Amino acid sequence: MSQRDQDIYSSAPLRNLLAEETVALAPGLQRCSGPHALLVSAAADDMPPVLPLLGNWTCLSMAGQRYGGDVKARTDESLPFIDDAFDLVLLRHALEVSGTPQQMLEEASRVLAPGGVLALTGLHPLSAWLPWMMWRTRGNAPTMHSPLLLERWVRRRELDIERVERVGRLWPSRHAGIDTTHALGGGYLLIARKRRRMAAPIRLKPKALPATVNVGLAPGARRNAAS
Repeated sequence: MSQRDQDIYSSAPLRNLLAEETVALAPGLQRCSGPHALLVSAAADDMPPVLPLLGNWTCLSMAGQRYGGDVKARTDESLPFIDDAFDLVLLRHALEVSGTPQQMLEEASRVLAPGGVLALTGLHPLSAWLPWMMWRTRGNAPTMHSPLLLERWVRRRELDIERVERVGRLWPSRHAGIDTTHALGGGYLLIARKRRRMAAPIRLKPKALPATVNVGLAPGARRNAAS
């Protein structure tokens, strides 16, 4: 997807959808806590949600073959973070503009700490937004993934799905307003949690007990020498 086409995420209809996604995500993310969170978005100026229990956000935007934002890197390479670095990873329309969406999902899971939350949003392929996207991008629309397909991908990454639903209005609109629960909304959200690693049981080696020491009186000795 070219940079010019990717600018569609700055259009009024998609900015409205991003706002609707933020409102719909809030109940599922309010309890996320920890020092670090990661946002990867298709929109260049996307802002992370305000979550009181989370510390610092690292924000990346996808611009062609490179990430922009807080860290500069190539999108076809591994995310430049250590394993288990983030307590929340939020991918906003990132999978649909990625040339390797499964690899991106795998990387998101890698940098997510055990017990942390992965949140995905995107355009639903079975919605009235598809013909609008085809028209606006001259037939070069981003790849819209079915939530059913994403559920299978997510479950392969040691993640347990907590919530999947449609969000946003039925068709694109330039008029601001919030419609977060439409059954045929143009967007979707998926929230999953990474399984905690099971602690390996430690097999204790039995320790030999010392022989019992006879602390009684010696034979023939009297209990009280003065008696």
